[in-house]
Amino acid sequence: MNMTKEITENISESVASELNRRRSSVKPIISVALALWFGLVFLLAAQGAFVGRPGSPPLPVFFAFALPLGAFFAAYFGWDAFRAMVLGADLRLVAAIQGWRWAGLGFLSLYAHGVLPGLFAFPAGLGDIAIGVSAPWVVLELIRQSSFVTSRRFVTWNILGIVDLVVAVSMGTICSGFIPGLTGSVTTAPMAQLPLVLIPAYFVPLFIMLHVAALAQARRSARSGIRTQN
Repeated sequence: MNMTKEITENISESVASELNRRRSSVKPIISVALALWFGLVFLLAAQGAFVGRPGSPPLPVFFAFALPLGAFFAAYFGWDAFRAMVLGADLRLVAAIQGWRWAGLGFLSLYAHGVLPGLFAFPAGLGDIAIGVSAPWVVLELIRQSSFVTSRRFVTWNILGIVDLVVAVSMGTICSGFIPGLTGSVTTAPMAQLPLVLIPAYFVPLFIMLHVAALAQARRSARSGIRTQN
C-alpha cells in the first residue's frame, strides 16, 4: 500500500513538474505576442486601416475583434503548452485585470459630449462599470476560499462579463451608421479611430480571453472534485 502511494505521489510530482515547465516555456512567447499585437493594432489604426466606408458595416473593426479570439481558441485546443498556461494562470490576477473596466464610465462621458450614441454608450458603459466595480469583490473571494472558483457566483460573473462585451461589440456595430436614421448624426464611427479603436481591437478580445481562462479553470476544478460554494 505504501509503495503504491509513493508511486502515485511520484507520478503526480512528475506531471506537475512537466506542466510548470510547459507554462514557463510559453510565457515569454505570449508576452511578446501581446506586445506585438498591441503594436500592430496601434500602427494600423494610425494609418486609418480600421475606418470603413460610410454607410457600410464596420468590417475592419469586426475582424480586428474576431481574429485574435480565433487565434486564442486555436492555440488553446491545439497547443498543449499554451493550454497548460491558461489553466495555470493566477485567477486573482485575471479577475483583478477586469477591474480596469470601470473605465466604461468614459463611454457615458463621451455620450454626454455628443461623441457616441446613447444606444451604444449606455449598455456598453454600464455593463463595463458593473464588472469593473465588482472585480475587487471577486478577487477577495478568491483569496479567502479556493473553492470559490467553482461557485455559481464566480461562473455567472464571468459569463456576464462576456455577455457585456459581446453586447457592446454588437451595439457598436449596429450603431456605426450603416442603418440609416437609427442614431441620427451621432454614430460609433469614432470607435474606429485612435485611441478608441484600441478598445474593440485589443482590450475587448483580451478581456474575453481572460474570462474564458477563468471559466476553463472553473470547469477543470469542478471536475477535479473541489467542493462548490454557492
